[in-house]
Amino acid sequence: MNVLAFTGSMRAESLNRRLMLVAVDRLKERGADVTEVQLRDLKLPMFDEDMEGALKARGEAMPEPIVRLQDLMLASDALLIASPEYNGSLSPALKNAIDWCSRRSDDQGGLACYRGQVAGLMATSGGRLGGIRGLPELRRILSGIGVNVIAQDFACPGAPMETTADWPDDMTRSGAHRVGDALYDTTAALLAARG
Repeated sequence: MNVLAFTGSMRAESLNRRLMLVAVDRLKERGADVTEVQLRDLKLPMFDEDMEGALKARGEAMPEPIVRLQDLMLASDALLIASPEYNGSLSPALKNAIDWCSRRSDDQGGLACYRGQVAGLMATSGGRLGGIRGLPELRRILSGIGVNVIAQDFACPGAPMETTADWPDDMTRSGAHRVGDALYDTTAALLAARG
């Protein structure tokens, strides 16, 4: 089982990445091969249909960061996404990545990156809601493009803003492990059913 893990945060000391890595450890314990990618390192351009059209018209490939992310998605069976909440929704960086990966330009079709994917979602913040308001929007977007989003998600409130804090704590680890376990079990069952 191949899992692609990433967060919608562009922060170097992202709380969402710290949360995601707890679930990554759990997936690895269960036997999954996990690849992490950081959107901040990819430096994806903003989604632009004019740029996309011009490249296609000239017979040129998409920029390397877009192709790299698409290839990572195509090679994965499941997605683990930690999504910071921006004004009650997902981050622009995460939406941009989702949009670019829906535009595969080869003969596999536009939504090839999402076909058959399973996704587990999580969020955290320093506030009392823990990023919970952004997860339904992310779930709606992914479900709308054919991703099987597992029912089990996790929003962790009260994350400390100091990077030196002893966090994630036991409660946070338990919630992240639940997402990792549910993602592993659901993906394994679907892969077995497909033969």
